[in-house]
Formats: sequence, C-alpha cells, structure tokens
Amino acid sequence: MSDTQGYEPHHEDLGSRLNWLRAGVLGANDGIVSTAGIVVGVAGATDDRATLLTAGLAGLLAGSMSMAAGEYVSVSTQRDAEKAALALEKRELREQPEEELDELTQLLQSRGLTPELAREAAEQLTERDALRAHARVELGIDPDELTNPWHAAWASFAAFTVGALLPLLAIILPPQSWRLPVTVVSVLLALAFTGWGSARLGAAPPRPAVWRNMAGGALAMAVTYLAGTLLGAVGV
Repeated sequence: MSDTQGYEPHHEDLGSRLNWLRAGVLGANDGIVSTAGIVVGVAGATDDRATLLTAGLAGLLAGSMSMAAGEYVSVSTQRDAEKAALALEKRELREQPEEELDELTQLLQSRGLTPELAREAAEQLTERDALRAHARVELGIDPDELTNPWHAAWASFAAFTVGALLPLLAIILPPQSWRLPVTVVSVLLALAFTGWGSARLGAAPPRPAVWRNMAGGALAMAVTYLAGTLLGAVGV
C-alpha cells in the first residue's frame, strides 16, 4: 500500500514539471519566431540600426507582456476551477461520506486493486485525510500545490524574453552586410534546438519536430521580409 501511495504523487509531480518545461520551451520558441519575424520584416524596409532596435524591443516587450497576461488569466481560471472542485468534494464528504467511500473504493479498484484491498485502502486513506485522498485519486489535484498564476506569468515572461533576445541581438550587433544572414542562421539553429527539446519532453521523434519548427520559422521570416521589402520599395 505504501508503495502505491508513494508512486502516484511522484508521477504527478514529474508530469507537472514536464508540463512546465514544455511550456518554457514553447514560450521561448514563440519569442524567437515572433521577434525574428518583426526584425527581419523591418530589415527588409530599412537598415537603420536604431529602427531595428526599436522594433525588436517593442516586439519583445509586447510579446512577453502578452504571454504573461495570457498565462496569468489561464492559470487563474484553472486555479479557480480547482478550488471549486475541492469545495464541492469537501461538501460531498460532509453530506454523504458513505457514498464517497464507495466511490473512492471503485476508483482504487479501477486502478488494479482487488475489491478487498481497494476497500481497505479507501478506508485507511479516508481516516488519514479524506479530502486529500479524493483530491488526488478522483480529481488529480494536490490541495497543497494548486497552480500559481504568478509563477506561470513570470515563467512565460522570462521564456519569451530569452527567446526574443536572440534575433534581436543577431540583427543589431553584426555589421550591416551580415545582419540578415546571421539572424536567419541563428534563428533556424535556435528553432532546431527548441523543436528537439519539445519533442524530447513529449517523448516524440525529434526529427519531424525540428523540421516543422525550422520550416515554420523560415516561412515567417520570408513572408515578413518580403512584406518589409515591398513596403520599403514604395516608401511606406
């Protein structure tokens, strides 16, 4: 019994960490692609370093703040849902304890325990902490580790910012004739890395993810560069 109890929280904690890592990789990927699209597009219209820096910084700040705000709202909604589910479970445990005990027994039995062992485990878990037992087994929630919207917001902000810094620095630091090729190569290499990382975290084959990521980034830069070149040619 102790082995079963020890395994499940560990599994859930590992899954939660992988989700955070995956979110960080995807946030960095968004920062790379969106900022690269902006600076490469502007580079198609002008080679002025100050203009490129202004456009890149504006894209970095706007994107990182948008990511942080979106993640805060999303995770706040998830946290509210978790609190509501825990409140409902607490009320059900108070009003119909026998039915809840039967439900916990059935849930444990569905996970492979024999009926007798499932009943015994359900009774012991209920005596120890009924709400925690139902939260973990029935809802998949740890009452002591509810999602934190501020942590999610700051993580998204940081991941996007780190990703966005690469194309921004690549477009403003090299000499004028090297800016575009250095940026394109740097961005494609970074996208190859984030594609590989997201695939590894998801236990998927890395090669398709790498090629999809690089193709998407290359297409975004090509489209924005073409748009910038056309707008620059007509003097817009």
